[in-house]
Amino acid sequence: MDITRVDKNLVVSMDYELTVDNTVIDNSEEGDPIVFLQGVGNIVPGLEKAIQGMKVGESKEVDVKAAEAYGVFDPENFIEVPKSEFPEDIPLVVGTEIGVNDENGDELTAYIEEVDFEKITLNFNHPLAGKDLKFKVKITDIREATAEELEHGHIHYDEHECDCGEGEECCGENGGECCCGDK
Repeated sequence: MDITRVDKNLVVSMDYELTVDNTVIDNSEEGDPIVFLQGVGNIVPGLEKAIQGMKVGESKEVDVKAAEAYGVFDPENFIEVPKSEFPEDIPLVVGTEIGVNDENGDELTAYIEEVDFEKITLNFNHPLAGKDLKFKVKITDIREATAEELEHGHIHYDEHECDCGEGEECCGENGGECCCGDK
C-alpha cells in the first residue's frame, strides 16, 4: 500500500501549535510530534476533517469553530455537591480535574469551579468549550496502523518508550498514559 496522504485508519505524526484567543496555549515539542489514529476521534473533529488528504511535509493553518472542537459552553453543565460528600483525597482547588461516574457507571470529567463552606460546584464543560481554536499543523509522518491499534481505536507505543506496568502499554498523547491491560 502506497501511503502518501492522511486517511482514515492510518497513524499520523503531526507537529502543531494551538492558539486560543490570540494566545498560544499548546504545541508539540520540536522533534516530538503528536501521533494519533486518523478518522476515529483521537483529535477534535474539525481538525481531523481539515487534515484529511494532507501529505507528509505539508503545512496548513486551520480554524476550528467551537462546535467542531470541544463543543459549545453549556451553562447547565454544572452540579453542586455537598462538601461533606466530597472525597477527602481530592484537593479542593478551583480548576482541579476529577473523574465522576454518572448513573450508568460511565466516567465523566469535571473541573472544580467553586468551593465554599458547604458545597463544591463542578463544571462538566471542557475548559476549551465555547472556544474557537486556531492550529498551525505540519504532517511529519504517516504509517499503516497495526491490527491491534485498529481494534483498540488508538495507537500503541513500543514498550521501551514508556514506564507502564506488565500487561499494560503506552497510549494517549505521546505515550503519556498506560492502558490496554489485555496487551
